[in-house]
Amino acid sequence: MAKIRVLVVEDSMVFRRLLVEALNRDPDIEVVAVAEDPFQARDAIIECQPDVMTLDVELPRMSGIEFLRKLMPQYPLATVVISALSDKVFDALQAGAVDFVEKPAMTQKAQLEQFMNRDLPIMVKAASMAKLDQLRRKHTEIVAGSLAQRQKKDVVIAIGASTGGTEATAEVLREFGTDIPGIVVVQHMPTGFTKMYAERLNRSCRVEVKEAKTGDVIQPGRVLIAPGGEEHLKVVRVGENYQVVCRRGDKVSGHCPSVDVLFQSVAETAEKNAIGILLTGMGSDGAQGLLKMRQHGARTIAQDESSCIVYGMPKVAYELGAVQYQEKISDVARRTYQILNSM
Repeated sequence: MAKIRVLVVEDSMVFRRLLVEALNRDPDIEVVAVAEDPFQARDAIIECQPDVMTLDVELPRMSGIEFLRKLMPQYPLATVVISALSDKVFDALQAGAVDFVEKPAMTQKAQLEQFMNRDLPIMVKAASMAKLDQLRRKHTEIVAGSLAQRQKKDVVIAIGASTGGTEATAEVLREFGTDIPGIVVVQHMPTGFTKMYAERLNRSCRVEVKEAKTGDVIQPGRVLIAPGGEEHLKVVRVGENYQVVCRRGDKVSGHCPSVDVLFQSVAETAEKNAIGILLTGMGSDGAQGLLKMRQHGARTIAQDESSCIVYGMPKVAYELGAVQYQEKISDVARRTYQILNSM
């Protein structure tokens, strides 16, 4: 099997050397070129034709984000952004990056080792599976539909996503109007970034979007996003309302928060009064949970292969028999409204 060919774009000589050493230690990865700025990166892309590029956001001569905006329309390339805690990563994702990984402090030895030996190689491998024709982002400002009946306060919509999911989730949420039932989301993302992600979506969506905290009520026109880090998000029933609980726990299906944990709690709490939506992502998190939702009477949707950045999680769910509807990402919101109007 051919190795994954990687271009490393990083202006710090010390950190660049660490990245190269870490990636070359993985038997499935080979660094074929390095660059200090986007102009060197452009030449290296033409000469070496890498499969994946790791890209710092802050670079001399041109920012990594601006480089992506210029590069992607002409030469789509699977890109992993490496960034400190900043909402600039979402600009990079919107410009066409597959995903991002948080840049560790050089003084934090444990974090640095985890980043180099686990997080970075995993992200590069995930990016290598991305479909290049899906890296050109398209957004719509059209509401996908509306509810023919009153607001459905007793319905919960649960969404799960991973690699490529920040933009996929955003695309779905932007199409919902304020009449949509309450939504809970698990998007695999590092600590700190989910709050910025929620705030960014809140500015661009018709619905209210916020990072979830224990006790938040699930209500029409509101989206609650699981905080990244060490807490799982679960849905519980309190009187006539659904609420969320965020609790620390071990990883489930390789993740915390886990889509499986969210979906399973929705299956048990809302049963048939729920819709489960599983979007692009590497691995299998959410597949078993979506199956449990379907077994409890919920309606289930998965993003189809043609529109996924990485057709992993939805594929496993489909093979398990958990999926009722497979839809292109542009049709997920429309299908959701159709289901709601039939409930």
